Amino acid sequence: MIDNFIATYKRLLENTRYKNHRYIYKQFNMVNRLTGLIGPRGTGKTTLLLQFINEKIDNKDDCIYVSIDNLYFSNHLLIDFVAELYDDYGVRYYFFDEIHKYPNWNQELKNIYDSYPDIKVVFSGSSSINLIKGTYDLSRRGVLYRICGMSFREYLLFNGTADVEPVTLNEILNNRSEIEKKTTGIKKIKGHFKKYLGKGFYPFYLEDETTYHQKIIRIIQKTIYEDISDFYRLKTANLSSFKRILSYLATIPPGELNKNSISKNIGLDNRTIRNYLNILQETGLIELIGKNKSGANMLRSTEKIYLDNPDLYQSISEEIGHASKIGTIREIFFIKMIKNAGYKIHYSKTSDFEVDQTIFEVGGKNKTKKQIKHNLDNAWLVKDDILYGSKHEIPLYLFGFLY
Repeated sequence: MIDNFIATYKRLLENTRYKNHRYIYKQFNMVNRLTGLIGPRGTGKTTLLLQFINEKIDNKDDCIYVSIDNLYFSNHLLIDFVAELYDDYGVRYYFFDEIHKYPNWNQELKNIYDSYPDIKVVFSGSSSINLIKGTYDLSRRGVLYRICGMSFREYLLFNGTADVEPVTLNEILNNRSEIEKKTTGIKKIKGHFKKYLGKGFYPFYLEDETTYHQKIIRIIQKTIYEDISDFYRLKTANLSSFKRILSYLATIPPGELNKNSISKNIGLDNRTIRNYLNILQETGLIELIGKNKSGANMLRSTEKIYLDNPDLYQSISEEIGHASKIGTIREIFFIKMIKNAGYKIHYSKTSDFEVDQTIFEVGGKNKTKKQIKHNLDNAWLVKDDILYGSKHEIPLYLFGFLY
């Protein structure tokens, strides 16, 4: 059986020959003996691991990649698997994909770490809840990297359209015109941006655009009926409520939502709704945007609830036969680019969002300064359908170059 794992590993390496890399690849490393890669389903974790092995590990025979959802691990211990490869094959680098599928995975990784001081282990998982909550005992032993969906910059790179270095938020605010000189030279950039907002967040758009939204719906199903079900031990009857919540969120404008309205439409009490919303956020299916507070006050003051990304929103809207709203898509895009680039974003009392004490109002090209007129020294209009900004205006697409 071990020989079958090795053959599969070598076959996967041979078929992973991508020229470009995700944004996190440059930072990802194995300096630590224990390294984790976490993130929502469909964001390219497996490809990144295989690319890393191909390009960073000289002797491939010193290494093994294996997906832990293999049936073999339903009745075999992970530590015994490591012991056999260590003793009989001399393997010293272990890449465990889908680690959260393995019962008591965190304890067993700890045992492997303590028992084999001369090996290095990389683990990844699609369910961020399992990995974040399960890494308490591993926190002082290893390091975690988080991978998110693709930025607009990455979309252009993987399409072979343009190779542009990422920029910082400070550069967008203070050196916008220099960035525009680089980006507006990209042929048909407005057309590319419109296409990206519906089919570009998940790397598998490169495989087949015609089935792209179907695959996103399958990601939702797997997240609910496998990840959430396994971790929270919820009954199947309860799991359908998560899908109903997501469908409901697709039909209403952000900001016009409270727990009472969801409770009334879904048929669950407020406490259960709050618990389910937290679960959906932890699994990467929604975003909860609160005011600039901390701790429990932040959750209690949540003003806006969004579906996680523009493509998820449009896929659900398409499935339930509801027309998606361009205003919602713009706001979701802005949130994801800001958060994925590592900035904290909050709901603003006077406008749409606050980031590092700077106010942003997101809209189309005809958006006025009405919402920001009392704070022009520290506020910006973020406009779609424009290529060039001005004193208080920034093109929306520029935020797609943050990572």
